[in-house]
Amino acid sequence: MVTGKALRLARITRQGKMLCVPIDHGVTNGPIPGLESPLRTIQAVSRGGASAVLAHKGVFKSLPEAPSTGLILHLNANTALGPAPNRKVLVTSVEEAIRLGVDAVSIHINVGSDEEPEMLQNLGAVADECDEWGIPLIAMMYPRGPRIKSADTQTVAHVARAGAELGADIVKTVLPDDPEGFRVVVEKCPVPVVLAGGVKVDDDLKVLEMAQNAVSAGAMGITFGRNIFAHRDPERITRALALVVYQGLDAASAFEQVFGVVQKSRS
Repeated sequence: MVTGKALRLARITRQGKMLCVPIDHGVTNGPIPGLESPLRTIQAVSRGGASAVLAHKGVFKSLPEAPSTGLILHLNANTALGPAPNRKVLVTSVEEAIRLGVDAVSIHINVGSDEEPEMLQNLGAVADECDEWGIPLIAMMYPRGPRIKSADTQTVAHVARAGAELGADIVKTVLPDDPEGFRVVVEKCPVPVVLAGGVKVDDDLKVLEMAQNAVSAGAMGITFGRNIFAHRDPERITRALALVVYQGLDAASAFEQVFGVVQKSRS
């Protein structure tokens, strides 16, 4: 029997792989480059082949029509202007996700921060609600705060494992300081893992190589924000990433096919 959660997971993935574009940065950082118009960004990455976009409720409420990509509602937030930059508080609910008709929800946890206990409590409670209603849950698990000395493989694996153990269906996390350690992170997490995009990289081939290496390490896919929506052509970089994530092309081949320039892979 196909469950509601399985049906919704199929709407935020393609061939079991995820290429998600998070555009939830507006609450934290304001209308940064690439997010001046969420609608234009969503339209561009949808044309490029993104399996899902992730945003706050106000963005989805403002859309004039239903996008052709899967929708993930982000549940917690803070602003860079506030007193506790690592504290993410709940700003909506699983019930609101159902009312909006989105396909999944996500929640951000900064493990190692002073506010970690509250955020872990929220993660566990949200996971129970998601199971009750058949809504997929993506946990963004970040090693971030005064107790985190480095993002070594063991630390990132611990952070990812915590998200899985508290009920997430998919864990999003960062690349360890030693990129080769990402395979260990994936292997030691009992639910699928997707790679976070991190800071903006002004090198298209490097972005594609990040995706290639993540998939090669066993990741379910990627969730790249700035490296897609702040790109000079979000549709084209999404299309190139789709070739890597869905079809398994190497970075150089995907770059050449989409941008028409031959590049030699450095990975």
